[in-house]
Amino acid sequence: MPESNKNSISVPVAVAIGLGAIIGAGIFVLSGTAIALAGSYSIIAFLLVGVVALFVALEMGALGKVMPHAKGASYSFVYNAFGSELGFITGILMYFSFATSVSAISLGFGSYLSSMLGLGVQSYSIPFAIALVFALSALNVIGIRKAAKSDAVLVSVKLTILAIFVIFGIVFALSHGASFMQHFASTAKQSSISAIFAASVAIFFAYSGFQSISTITDKVKGSASGAAKSILYAVLISLLVYVLVVVALIMLAPVSSYSISADPLSTALKYSGAPSWLFLLVDFGALIATASATIAMILSSSRLFYQIGEDRLLPKFSRSYNPKSDVAVNGVIISALIGVVMLFSGNIYIIAAISNFGLLFAYLLTSFAAIHYKRQLRERFTLPAYPYLPAIAIVALIIFLIGMPREALVIGSAMIMSLLVVYYFFRELKGKKVVKVKLFE
Repeated sequence: MPESNKNSISVPVAVAIGLGAIIGAGIFVLSGTAIALAGSYSIIAFLLVGVVALFVALEMGALGKVMPHAKGASYSFVYNAFGSELGFITGILMYFSFATSVSAISLGFGSYLSSMLGLGVQSYSIPFAIALVFALSALNVIGIRKAAKSDAVLVSVKLTILAIFVIFGIVFALSHGASFMQHFASTAKQSSISAIFAASVAIFFAYSGFQSISTITDKVKGSASGAAKSILYAVLISLLVYVLVVVALIMLAPVSSYSISADPLSTALKYSGAPSWLFLLVDFGALIATASATIAMILSSSRLFYQIGEDRLLPKFSRSYNPKSDVAVNGVIISALIGVVMLFSGNIYIIAAISNFGLLFAYLLTSFAAIHYKRQLRERFTLPAYPYLPAIAIVALIIFLIGMPREALVIGSAMIMSLLVVYYFFRELKGKKVVKVKLFE
């Protein structure tokens, strides 16, 4: 994909792209699921996942400085470190994860819009989600610069609305004295380590949006250094916002009132008897948040799809690119189609879990790629707290993978095996030489 100076993006706008992808499903859609699973201990889950995401973000920032023109985020790092086989598997899993996350986020949009209009959530959420995916795909086709600027505006609006929500939660709690502390009382099941772990697995992809910055590193002013700063800022800001909003949710309604649904903020406001204007404002904020997150994920998935094609690991049609708008057109179209199909795969928890598998796998190999480049480049590759940071990240990511829901593990494992078969089928078809490595003397 050629360079385009006129499409350069400032660090604040790059941060907004990351926040646009991060702050959407995590708070407006999946926070209620996390509270339903782990009660007030869901706060620990958000902190735990946030710290792991921060470790991976630091690794990706360091890797971005080594490969400033890589547009495939974790895929590009793994491909350059370990070759086409692991690169192909990582890239396709990661692409599928991005495209699937479009489903989870847009489903939240459909649920909030249905609730806002007084319509049946079960009947109208999916049609509204489909309409959003196609509308925002059209916006992405217009061009990266316009999509990025639109996202920056949307992020400013939703952060303001979330701040109002948090303030209302604090005022509500103070007006009820110490009685609101009963809202934090969790059941024995919710207080267990397994419950905290289940909540962590459910919300993991809520932090994944920072990868969207890695797909546009060469578009960010300052290139790799600017992108690394943007990634770090996006994760830190989102971590703070997530914790504050979850605390506000529990202040407004007891943990027992939450369930696996796509509109938890509405649940909190209904329970607390919030004024109608706040309902409308928060619902509007939810629509803005899920819309901006969908924009960012479609943008990221399409550029990843293009990069895999550029590396000749996908057919020629994947390299369809409009130089005028700087958009991988076929990548946008296919991402939209996958997102729509996955809307019918189950509830929000299952969709998120399926998306998480590819992300966890990609992050795991990203950590190994960081170790690889540190060993290769030594002082030229700077990574904080090496080797402890990547080691902790690897252990945490493996634990998260093992603890995923069975449906996600089955689908993810089946995809890995299928991708291996496909890879070696085409390798054999092309008559490529087999590479033999002696691991031991």
